Amino acid sequence: MADKLFRGVFTALVTPMDEEGRVDDDALTRLVEAQISGGVHGLVPCGTTGEAATLSQAEHVHVVEVVTRAAKGRVPVLAGAGSNSTRKAIELARACKELGVDATLQVVPYYNKPPQDGLIRHFEAIADAVALPIILYNVPGRTVTNMVPETVARLARHENIVGIKDATGDLHVAAQLREQCGEAFALMSGDDFTLLPFLATGGDGVISVVSNPAPALLVSLYDAFVAGRLDEARAIHFRQLALTRLLFRDPNPIAVKAAMHMLGIGGTAVRSPLRELDLDGPLAASLRACLRDLGLPS
Repeated sequence: MADKLFRGVFTALVTPMDEEGRVDDDALTRLVEAQISGGVHGLVPCGTTGEAATLSQAEHVHVVEVVTRAAKGRVPVLAGAGSNSTRKAIELARACKELGVDATLQVVPYYNKPPQDGLIRHFEAIADAVALPIILYNVPGRTVTNMVPETVARLARHENIVGIKDATGDLHVAAQLREQCGEAFALMSGDDFTLLPFLATGGDGVISVVSNPAPALLVSLYDAFVAGRLDEARAIHFRQLALTRLLFRDPNPIAVKAAMHMLGIGGTAVRSPLRELDLDGPLAASLRACLRDLGLPS
């Protein structure tokens, strides 16, 4: 794992917004600094957690630009640039390449419900059009369409398709991906709940929601596992599960944005049709208590 660019803890960044719903550049820059200080191995702007679905294309490119500029090459930037339109995904990938990102994250097209051969054509078209590494993103809970391991293995033959974010939460799928795609293919978890068993199944790391408020905690879990300190990794895994459960009680990123607000980074605003977390409600109270228990001031 040590020689792979895409390994360890990559944070699926929230996109902080002000009270008017505009992207908060200052909060986003502070978030990047907090993540790098926490030891994360990479940053992922404009994914699901970054509310890419409700950003305009101009906002999308702007967020990637702010993150890339703030990172200053210290860690890789894996920019979300997916779409259910192949043409739009290519346009976004080209724009991200111009900004100097290290790779793009390409989600399985949503709503269209493409067949498996349609997925192959979609991702190969992007990989052919833009000379930049691609991490595939399979999240059938949001896209409806599930990209099966055989399709991923076929795509892994393309020199620009170098890994996958697997958000199925299915460890048998993870094992099949490792078996069929080989050791060189980056296998990143998209499910904080199953992080430790995912690593044990052959995974290289995680693209994490939980590392927004708790970067050092997730990094310590990964480091303990890689060092063979399995009892320590197991203890950290169970310690982070309480926070994970709270962050996903409402649809992501409602609660994680509230958590970051409690930690002094950004507001609670999310784009409609999502709605903000009630900071006077029971979930917010539980979230504050959990952050305190983890030693995170709120």
